[in-house]
Amino acid sequence: MATKNRTEVTEFVLLGLSSRPEIQPVIFGIVLAMYLVAVMGNALLVTVACSDPKLHTPMYFLLSQLSFIDIFLTTITVPQMLVHTLSTNRIISYNCCMTQLFFFMAVGSMEGHLLAAMAYDRCVAICDPLRYSAIVSHRLCLHITLTSWVIVSLNSLLYSVLVTHLTFCGNQVTHFFCDITPLLQLSCTRPVVNEMLIFTEGVAVVVSPFFFILGSYARIGIAIAHMHSVAALRKALSTCSSHILVVLLLYGSVIRMYLQPSSSYDLDQDRQVAIFYTVVTPMLNPLIYSLRNQEVKGALRRLFRKLWISGNFQPGSQANREWKHES
Repeated sequence: MATKNRTEVTEFVLLGLSSRPEIQPVIFGIVLAMYLVAVMGNALLVTVACSDPKLHTPMYFLLSQLSFIDIFLTTITVPQMLVHTLSTNRIISYNCCMTQLFFFMAVGSMEGHLLAAMAYDRCVAICDPLRYSAIVSHRLCLHITLTSWVIVSLNSLLYSVLVTHLTFCGNQVTHFFCDITPLLQLSCTRPVVNEMLIFTEGVAVVVSPFFFILGSYARIGIAIAHMHSVAALRKALSTCSSHILVVLLLYGSVIRMYLQPSSSYDLDQDRQVAIFYTVVTPMLNPLIYSLRNQEVKGALRRLFRKLWISGNFQPGSQANREWKHES
């Protein structure tokens, strides 16, 4: 019987955020607006970090990578959810579901690794500022990024392969994308191996960056406690505040979604946390880093000024003719 069920599941039905048809247009409008803000905000942050020479530093290289990850993360899930919200056909093929699971887990894990690298960058900058340029370089950041991609990809591949070996007794996924926990809920037998993997290897790969961040901020806290300059103290706190807020947003959602016993798992609450993790957090990250960072705000002003000048002083434009006449 298990073999029969296993071979019959060639596609899944994603039930989405809500089964009430009257609120589907409202959900569509709200999520679409947040998705557009998230994509445009992060794309703008990547553009600024790449185009402004003053932001060609290891910290802003890592920040641009984080923005790229946020674009990738929200695009993996949200466009499909928007289509399904206004459609009666919410089917996703088995192969597409497993592919979505792989990329979502890899990209989601990568975000934590990047935040850990950013914490290390801030730790060195505050605790050992004289040797910062010698310790933290673009080459080191590139190596950290590539190594992290390899680790999270192998971890995600392991999870995806184990899920493909499950026997499913149904194909209705109580979620708006193919996530590992609702797929495990469809298993005909309790997936003990998968659950053990989540709480062992999953903790090592996903949560270890969080403990590294805590260790980095413990060192930063000790360094701040020994600072006698008020200006230096204010600068250190300002540098770290944005990063701390993003870390809390990310790991608050991750711990609630994945690191809890299966007996206390609530599918409805998980969907609410998932929409926060996949849409709200990527939308807030560029706002947090731009509004609380003077260097980013300065780079944005320079970029907009450059775009305004290039737009107004095209050959033959009215503004250009007036400028030549005044000259």
